[in-house]
Amino acid sequence: MYRNVPTGVGARRRDLRLSPRDMRAVLERGAAWAVSRGYGSETELERVEEGGCLEGADPDLLSTRALERGRPQLGTLGSGNHFAELQYVAEIYDEPAATAFGLRLDQVTCMIHSGSRGLGHQVCQDHLRVMLDASRTYGIALPDRQLCCAPLDSPEGRRYLAAMSAAANFAFANRQVMTHWVRESVCEALQIAPEAARVETLYDVCHNIAKLETFEIDGRPERLCVHRKGATRAYPPGHPGTPAPYRHVGQPVLVPGDMGRYSYVLVGTARAMRETFGSTCHGAGRRMSRRQAKRAGDARVLLGELRDRGIHVRAAGLATVAEERPEAYKDVADVVRVVHEAGVSTRVAQLRPLAVIKG
Repeated sequence: MYRNVPTGVGARRRDLRLSPRDMRAVLERGAAWAVSRGYGSETELERVEEGGCLEGADPDLLSTRALERGRPQLGTLGSGNHFAELQYVAEIYDEPAATAFGLRLDQVTCMIHSGSRGLGHQVCQDHLRVMLDASRTYGIALPDRQLCCAPLDSPEGRRYLAAMSAAANFAFANRQVMTHWVRESVCEALQIAPEAARVETLYDVCHNIAKLETFEIDGRPERLCVHRKGATRAYPPGHPGTPAPYRHVGQPVLVPGDMGRYSYVLVGTARAMRETFGSTCHGAGRRMSRRQAKRAGDARVLLGELRDRGIHVRAAGLATVAEERPEAYKDVADVVRVVHEAGVSTRVAQLRPLAVIKG
């Protein structure tokens, strides 16, 4: 996996090169572009939020710099808190949902956390000044400049939403390509054919994006812009937005923890639709800043401690390992317990790490 999935800030695979026409297709079609090039199968798109493509994306709204940053980064993990992790199913809490999701005790799984890479970051940077000006133009008082915004029906708001959707489509394609390379890694390591490996997508879900969705407000359906920052979608059983294979139990929710403890699979609920706009947590959340984590101890010692616990880590640099040390994060079990007891998503399975690759 470490050899096949590029990690780190400037990582790239030389056998995936995008022409300007390819790049436009990625931004417009998302994961479907990747599948059309042989990175996975059409059936996988049924298990990706929105089929792996947000409508309304406009590649023409991305700056030259954003396109330059993104073109060599498709199919790359990146750095920071992004990871690809081999795990095993340690506990099952909800047998019917686990069965629907294809999960069983001691099964090996892989969780990938990555997004739109430098392209998405550049889209954000390009629009910050525009949104700061727009906030003043439309008389919006800001408690923090990073909350700068514009009305959805304004030219600034429409342009940003279309550019952000293009970045989200890049992220869908990015994860689809990496999923395929993880599948190839399993086949290579075990010397088996792809159909024998049975590496299938459970779900691919967004976080930290804004989307237009329909919710009931005061008894009437309303089209709203839902911004899930530090949150992810949690649709209930029967909802048309829940993937067809899971519609009878609800949408899978993936909640990563730190690389030393565990992650969780949850399922969406009707209560989330009533109380949290179909949303739940998307991770553990940090207890230490990255700077504090780096000062907390030697990364080499940490790697040895994790290895003693049966967790093998490969990273492009020790600095990333240090800032992502397990104690830098809250215990995700506590976070999951809160959303479970609140009823906005409920526990299905706990996944424990075996091996982690990071940038």
